[in-house]
Amino acid sequence: MKNLHLYFTILIAFSLSSCAPTMHNQPGEQVPQSLKKEIKKNVSLDYLLYLPEEYESKPEWPLVIFLHGAGERGDDLARVKIHGPAKLVDKGKSFPFILISPQCPANRRWTDELDALGALLDDISQKYRIDPNRISVTGLSMGGQGVWALALAYPQRFSALAPVCGRSYFYQASRIKHIPAWIFHGAKDNVVPIAESDVMAAALKKHGGDVKYTVYPEANHDSWTATYNNPELYEWLLGRQRRND
Repeated sequence: MKNLHLYFTILIAFSLSSCAPTMHNQPGEQVPQSLKKEIKKNVSLDYLLYLPEEYESKPEWPLVIFLHGAGERGDDLARVKIHGPAKLVDKGKSFPFILISPQCPANRRWTDELDALGALLDDISQKYRIDPNRISVTGLSMGGQGVWALALAYPQRFSALAPVCGRSYFYQASRIKHIPAWIFHGAKDNVVPIAESDVMAAALKKHGGDVKYTVYPEANHDSWTATYNNPELYEWLLGRQRRND
C-alpha cells in the first residue's frame, strides 16, 4: 500500500465559436465572434495506491478506481480506508488488480474533481502496468454519483461501472450505454432515494445498455458493505472489456 500525491497542470484549449469567422462590427450591428485561448489549470489529489502481490509477474493488470463517500473527504488519507475496497486492503485482503483510491478535498464533491480524476488516470496509466481495456470505476453515495459523472466525462475510458447508492444522470444515459454497469441500492435508503438508481437502470436498458441492478430490500443508505464484501462484484468487474461502440 502506498500513499501518493498527484499535482498536475492541465493545459486546456477551448474554442467558443458558433457561426462565421470573426468580423469587425459596427455600432448598432450584431455579428458573430469567436474566442480561442489556451489556459492552465492546477489540480491536486491525494490517493492510496495498491499493487497486487504478483505485480512484477505480468505486463498488464486491470485497474479499479474507488470513489469514497462524502464523509471521507478532507486531507487525512486514513479516512479513505473506512469503507469499500480500500478498507478491505487495509484489513489484509489481496486483490488481483491495481486499486486507486483518491480522496476528495473537504467541501468539494467528485463532480468538482473530474479534471483531477482524469489527470490522475493519465498519470497512473503512464507509470504502472495497466491494461487500458480493463479500467473500471466504483464508488458509494457521493462516490456513486461520481462514478456516473466520471463515465460521462470520459465515456471511452472505462470497461465497467459499479455505482453504489449514488445520484444519477438518467437524461444522459445514452452517452454511456456502451459501458456495462452493475448498480446497487438499498430499498429503504433515506439519504439517496432508490428512485435515482431505478431511473438510471431503466434509462440505460432503454438505450440497449448492459445493466445489472441489485436492490437490498432491507438496507438503508449502507448498501456498500454487502456490495464490497461480495466476491462476485470483483469477478464481474475484471470480466468486462472496454467497448468503443
